[in-house]
Amino acid sequence: MSSLELCAVAFGLVSVYLSTRENIWSWPTAIVNVALYALLFRREKLYADMGLQVVYLVLSFYGWYEWLYGGEHRTTLQVSRITPRQTSVLLAIGTICSLALGTLLQRSTDAALPYLDSTLAVFSLIAQWMMTRKVLENWAVWILVDIVYVGMFVFLKHLYFTAFQYAVFLVLALMGHVQWHRSYRARLVVAPQEGSAPAIA
Repeated sequence: MSSLELCAVAFGLVSVYLSTRENIWSWPTAIVNVALYALLFRREKLYADMGLQVVYLVLSFYGWYEWLYGGEHRTTLQVSRITPRQTSVLLAIGTICSLALGTLLQRSTDAALPYLDSTLAVFSLIAQWMMTRKVLENWAVWILVDIVYVGMFVFLKHLYFTAFQYAVFLVLALMGHVQWHRSYRARLVVAPQEGSAPAIA
């Protein structure tokens, strides 16, 4: 365990916890977290995850803005639900991009786990984008991704403290799903006319 990994873990845990509470400070702490992890993943030759941190950085600024002004009439963004059609589109995009990126990394780099790394990176990116739009189901994607990440970091990369972080992320994702579902249901009680899921495109 290095000091770089320890600092990245600390900021990551704080950021995800704040996200479960719909706290806007989750985004500034996420910015620090992804910058530190970009350096760590470069050292470990997990290039897809390293590149993912750069995209996370952009999404963190985007999410920061959207949570503040992405609601109706530039108000605070509220929790919404994804539609079946949107689910199908995201699954298709995730599968195609995972295969394409995995093939690219396998053929042109010394990536340690090209296809696994790529799949986790792509679906993490999808989950993060869903979070910027406050889509409830982002937590379901994170739960699946976190389970696989824990296994990868323990059994394949031996980054035990990072594995511990993802185990905590898993617990926080479960908490986040419960908290956001309550928030969504509470809004429906107050304003039933908002019950239909808005487009997240």
